[in-house]
Amino acid sequence: MKWHTAGEFTPLMLVVNGPEKYKLVASLWEAANMLATCWPIDDGEEYLVAIRACQDAIHGDISAEDAREALIRAADEAGIPVITVVH
Repeated sequence: MKWHTAGEFTPLMLVVNGPEKYKLVASLWEAANMLATCWPIDDGEEYLVAIRACQDAIHGDISAEDAREALIRAADEAGIPVITVVH
């Protein structure tokens, strides 16, 4: 899997605090990076699940979309609004 490109990962937007109010997450790499460097909490249950899901998706053990769903649950846990596009 090319985890640094969008590929199988459906983009989403996170509404965060700070100068960049909206953070586009368009790839598995961006999801993993967001969780590792910018997440407001680092001990939530869903946060830990999302970290593991990104790692598993990078290794090809689960789909990028499963990791995306874990990211959405972690965002909900952290109180971060998520904007998704429905097709």
